[in-house]
Amino acid sequence: MDYPLLFKVKEEAMSEDERGKTKILVVDGYDVVRQGIRRLLECEPDLEVVGEVDNGQQAVNLARKLRPDVIIMEARMTKLDGVEVTRRVKAEQPDAAILVLASLDEAEYFMELLRAGVDGYLLKNAKGEQLAQTIRMLRAGQFVCDLQVERRLLKHAGRTHPVALEFGEHLTRRETEVLKLAAKRMSNRDIAVYLGLTEGTVKGYFVSIFSKMSVSSRTEAVLEALKRGWVSLEDE
Repeated sequence: MDYPLLFKVKEEAMSEDERGKTKILVVDGYDVVRQGIRRLLECEPDLEVVGEVDNGQQAVNLARKLRPDVIIMEARMTKLDGVEVTRRVKAEQPDAAILVLASLDEAEYFMELLRAGVDGYLLKNAKGEQLAQTIRMLRAGQFVCDLQVERRLLKHAGRTHPVALEFGEHLTRRETEVLKLAAKRMSNRDIAVYLGLTEGTVKGYFVSIFSKMSVSSRTEAVLEALKRGWVSLEDE
């Protein structure tokens, strides 16, 4: 079954045997939500919930102790919000994947979470099977975003009035081409085929784009480029 993906950040993935069980920390202010997630994931032989807490400060503390592979948390929490939790966890455990479960109304909060370093964003009404598959994708190094959230963000960014360029370096013609294709949700492989390049070359372009734009993901690069009028969703 296909699930909505925004962009892959890494292409490499270890086998399940190499990784072992994925350790998961669940963070939510409601007991019933945490217990529901635990019950859903108990049916998955490769996934294991190793802890659960109800606020952001406890999430940081327990993550430091348990060192989970994936943290599932709500966007807005008491004591520390999702952005600050993400920053603190990523500073100590950069390889830990953070998945945010939120409502569509909280989509605008996504950009703050993205800049802090979240690895995935799903709506709270996601099905159990989708949640489990998303966790596996995150463990394999992929970035995942709900399609409804993606559409809202891109639509909003596309309406933003272009502003003067503020980045220290301008993108090259080829880097701009790559970014325009990324805005159309083309994978690295598709971009490589379309432009007659290797996937490795396309990855290299993204590394350069990220550096010039001071961003850390394709998602943020595309959204910033749309805001600044560098690319358009209507580009041919």
